[in-house]
Amino acid sequence: MNELNWSVAQPEVLLLVAACVVALADLFVEDEQRRPTYWLTQASLALVGLLHWNAYEAGATAYGMSGMFVADPMGHLLAAFASGAMMVTIAYARPYIGAREMLKGEFFTLSMFVLLGICVMISANNFLVVYLGLEVMSLSLYALVALRRDHGTSTEAAMKYFVLGALASGFLLYGLSMIYGATGSLQLKEVSDAIAAGQLNRTVLTFGIVFVVSGLAFKLGVVPFHMWVPDVYHGAPTAVTLMIGGAPKLAAFAMTLRLLVEGMFGLAVDWQQMLVVLSVCSLVIGNLAAIAQTNLKRMLAYSTIAQMGFMLLAMSAGVVNDNPLSAGNAYSSAMFYAITYVLTTLGSFGLVMYLSRQGFECDELSDLAGLARRSPWLAGVMTIFMFSLAGVPPMVGFYAKLAVVQALVTTGVAFYIGLAVVAVMLSLIGAFYYLRVVKVVWFDEPTSGASAVQSAGLTALLAVNGLAVLGFGLMPGGLMAICRDAIARTLST
Repeated sequence: MNELNWSVAQPEVLLLVAACVVALADLFVEDEQRRPTYWLTQASLALVGLLHWNAYEAGATAYGMSGMFVADPMGHLLAAFASGAMMVTIAYARPYIGAREMLKGEFFTLSMFVLLGICVMISANNFLVVYLGLEVMSLSLYALVALRRDHGTSTEAAMKYFVLGALASGFLLYGLSMIYGATGSLQLKEVSDAIAAGQLNRTVLTFGIVFVVSGLAFKLGVVPFHMWVPDVYHGAPTAVTLMIGGAPKLAAFAMTLRLLVEGMFGLAVDWQQMLVVLSVCSLVIGNLAAIAQTNLKRMLAYSTIAQMGFMLLAMSAGVVNDNPLSAGNAYSSAMFYAITYVLTTLGSFGLVMYLSRQGFECDELSDLAGLARRSPWLAGVMTIFMFSLAGVPPMVGFYAKLAVVQALVTTGVAFYIGLAVVAVMLSLIGAFYYLRVVKVVWFDEPTSGASAVQSAGLTALLAVNGLAVLGFGLMPGGLMAICRDAIARTLST
């Protein structure tokens, strides 16, 4: 573990070099549509995703950089999905940003640095590497939110995101420093061993966990650290909103699992209680606040708060009565939930961008009125995405929610069974605002909303995205088996 072994970070090194190449190559691109830059970026992301997928299938776990970096099945799988999500995000975003004078090399370069930060966070095995990846991702996202410099709302959203993000990073760093002070190590394995030995100051560790969980909660966007989510989602260009709400959620899940499960599993009793409070509050406030929204992006923002709360419920059921037998089932359910949520989010915001291309922002519910009469297939795809987010069978969102509820119920503990009941009831409340979108799309009279400009590429991508949401819902076993396998192999190392 103490060898340098740069080969474990080969995809990340390739991504860094590719980002630099794209930044330099774009200086010589004269095409206003930035076709060479776009295709070079997509090819680089595809290669990174393929390397991670091949490494996942190989199944080995390797450490590098003196044990600070780990390449394990879970990390490779999440990084492969994140690469795919970023490719889809950029494909959806290209026409949208082109119509708003944002189609510049900076967008592509910063997107690649966002993915680089995500991959570093996913594979971090050291507190400092976790923080390094977090800052690479966050700083790139701050810049992307403010990319439309002459737009007041976007600039305001970027400032809010930056200030609150810096505060959350401070929380996380302070918590990690307290845990380092108590355990004497920055390596996750050594921290875990020190906690298991039980010769530590419990008060310092508990305070450290409080600050770490607060920092994680901000990155996940859960209550009470959710105040940035609706403002940033609403103010950022929709392409950047998707970039914030897509692949980074996989990184936030990975960071939560690395720090809390791999690093502080011996303190699960403490942090699981915090996650339960965060998740229930997020489900209540996220779902109730979303009902009051008329802006589509703000509604989806509050929806995200509730969805991340649902995912945290599974994370809170890993250790029951000091028995870790349910850990694999709980964490794989949370991982499945995160992946399928990102898949559905890509389509939801992709469709919003598809409809925003004719000189207006399709960000109000009224803009979707009568969509079925203008474009029945678009209305059908939107229905699939909304049904999935609401948890209506046979969409994949239903199975994701079912997996989380099953992880809670199979603990056999009355408290967790009660949590499952509460989660189902709050999901029924949340179904109202998703079904309201379906009602507006199919039954309301058309307003001044413009028809979508037909684009064969985006039309095909939306169709594939919708079929994936439906297909994984009808046959979820394969993806769930992959998640269980990745978590089992990762936890066993």
